[in-house]
Amino acid sequence: MAKRRFKNKKVRYLAIGASLVTGTTVVTVLLPSANAADEETPERIMRMCERASVLNGKQQSVSDFGGAFADGFESDNCDFVETKFETFDGPTEKVTVDFPNCEPNATEPSKVTTEFSKSVGQGQGLYTVTQQGALGGLFGALGGSWVKHKATLDMTINSATASESETREVPVGKVMHVTFTPKIQRMTGEWRVRIDADPGSFAVNPSPEKNFVAPEVVEGPVILESAAGTPGLADGTTKVVLEDC
Repeated sequence: MAKRRFKNKKVRYLAIGASLVTGTTVVTVLLPSANAADEETPERIMRMCERASVLNGKQQSVSDFGGAFADGFESDNCDFVETKFETFDGPTEKVTVDFPNCEPNATEPSKVTTEFSKSVGQGQGLYTVTQQGALGGLFGALGGSWVKHKATLDMTINSATASESETREVPVGKVMHVTFTPKIQRMTGEWRVRIDADPGSFAVNPSPEKNFVAPEVVEGPVILESAAGTPGLADGTTKVVLEDC
């Protein structure tokens, strides 16, 4: 999945103004900030999300993101809010060798066994903290959002495998191979970070509530249901392709 690099501009991401479209391109409404304290990059927003006191409704400890006791939290709350979920066909690939039936004296179809094992890569988020396998990252926090969908994604693996072994016939005068088209799922949403208002004290000035939004798009393979204790296989479609000798 193509990753878009955000320019480090001092802009404010408004919860009402952020919008997302289908595909890997992210469209975000950006408005100049009148308050310098509100000027945050998406990367900074994601850090505040990762180090939130409450992440997706779960109370965190500083050890959850690799922090020390003295580090504290950088925001009060962060939630992932899904805005769209879709499935679609991934790129089609040739997954077997050619099986010819091109002998001059061939009169009958030839029987062959077509076997393949294809790895389908795990999805990644737009940001470093939502890359699969990142220690203390947010990728795992997205798992709960996938659960409500039928085509659930195992967020603990780097890739899923599709495999098949079938006996097929190659007609006379033809060359056969098999292609595989994986099913891909895409979840689009927003990370919404909140810093609560501070009434202030004798030594600290009061401050209003602050809200920040960073858009997110995550893709990964559709996983078929499997028996307990066995990894799920990547879903997809196989197709027999016949060409003339």
